[in-house]
Amino acid sequence: MSTTVSDTQRAQRVVSDLRELAELTSDEHGAQRLAFGPIWRKARDWYQAKVKALGLPIERDPAGNLWVTLEGAKPESVLVGSHLDSVPNGGWLDGCLGVIAGLEALRYYKESGRKPAATLKVVDWADEEGARFGRSLYGSSAAGGSLKLSEVDHLKDRQGVSLIDALKENGIDIHEALKCNEYLKKVPGKAYLELHIEQGPVLESLQKSSGVVMGTFGVERHKIFFSGQAAHSGSTPIPMRRDAFLAAAQTALAIREIGKKYSQPGANVVCTVGVVKVEPCIVTAVPGECEISLDQRALDAGVLAQMYKEAREASEQAARDNNVTVRWERLWDIEPRPFDPKLMELCEESVREITGDVHHLPSGPLHDAAEMVPYMPTVMMFAYSSNGLSHCKEEDTPAEHLEKTIRAFLLLVDKTIAHVGA
Repeated sequence: MSTTVSDTQRAQRVVSDLRELAELTSDEHGAQRLAFGPIWRKARDWYQAKVKALGLPIERDPAGNLWVTLEGAKPESVLVGSHLDSVPNGGWLDGCLGVIAGLEALRYYKESGRKPAATLKVVDWADEEGARFGRSLYGSSAAGGSLKLSEVDHLKDRQGVSLIDALKENGIDIHEALKCNEYLKKVPGKAYLELHIEQGPVLESLQKSSGVVMGTFGVERHKIFFSGQAAHSGSTPIPMRRDAFLAAAQTALAIREIGKKYSQPGANVVCTVGVVKVEPCIVTAVPGECEISLDQRALDAGVLAQMYKEAREASEQAARDNNVTVRWERLWDIEPRPFDPKLMELCEESVREITGDVHHLPSGPLHDAAEMVPYMPTVMMFAYSSNGLSHCKEEDTPAEHLEKTIRAFLLLVDKTIAHVGA
C-alpha cells in the first residue's frame, strides 16, 4: 500500500485522537461518556466530525449504533467494532480504543487512494457498558437478535429515567431497535475484529504488549436465597439456630473451591459472590434471610455447566447443614463464544510481527464481539492494562505497549481485508 505514513505514525495518530476525546469528555474523576447522556452525545458528535472529514458516509441503525462504510473491491465486509460509551468515572481507553483504531484504518485507506480488497465497516455500538441501566451490550445484542423487550422495558437509572425514555430522547424507538437484527443480516459480514484493553493483569504479569483472545467466557449469573428463622442472638443456642447467613457463607466458600478446582493455566475459570444481603441485619439477631449473588464464567461450556451443578449441590448441602431452605433465581446467562481459528491465526501473525511474541488468553469480561460470533468469524486483540485496572480514572497502558498493540491491530485489519477480498 503506497502511503508516506508509517505504522508508528498511524499508532501515534490513534493515541492523539484518544487524548483529544479524553480531554473533551472527561473530568478530574475520569471519563463521563455515560450512554444516552449529553457527554456521550458530545463524544459521538466529535467522532462523526472526524468521519465526515474523511468524506465517508455514516449511518445510524434502528438501535442507535453508528456505522461507517468504506466500499471495497468486493461487497464482502470486514467489520471493526467497539464502543464510545464509558462507565461513570471511567478510563481513557476502555471501548473507545477499538473505535478510534477503526477510524485510523479508514483514514489510512482513504489517504492511500487505493480501494481495499474488501469493504471495511467500522461500528460504534451503543451502550456496551450497561452502566446506566444495568443491561450490557444493548446495541450489539439488538443487532445480534438476543435483546428482548421484557429485559429492558422496566429498566430505570438512578434518577428514575427509564431506558425507553432515554432512547426516545436520542431519537430511538425501542420497538424499532428490536428489529435491528434485520439490519445486521443485510451486512455481508465475513469477519469481525475488536481491539480492547485487557482490563486484567495477565499481559502485564508476562510483560507482553498484546494478546490474542480465544473467546469470551460463558456466564451463569444467579441470585441465591436462604431462608431460616430470625431469633435473638443472646437467647438462641447455636445448635438450635436456623442461620441463613451461615448457609450463604458456607456456600460462598464452597464456590471459591469450585473455581479453584476448575482453573487451568491459560484458561482460568472465575466464580464470584458479589452481593450479600442479610435480614434483619441487626447486631442482636440471628439472620433469618440471606441473599447472595453468583457469577460463574468459563470458556468451556461443559466446565461451566459442571461448575453450576456443583454450586447448586453446595448450596443445598449448606441449607441442610444449617436447617434452612434455599431457592435459586436465574439472572442472566450466555454460552461461551469461542473465536474463529483462522482469524486467531491472522491475529497471532500480526502480534508476532510487531512484538516478536504472542500470548493467548480468554476474555472474562463480555464484549460486543460475543454478539457477533453467531453471525460471522470473530476475533479480539487485547492490550496490556497497567495494574490490571479498568473502569476507573487510573486505567492506562504504557505508551510503548499501547503503540505496539495498535500497530499489530491495524496490521490485522490489513491482513483480514486481504483474506476476505482474496
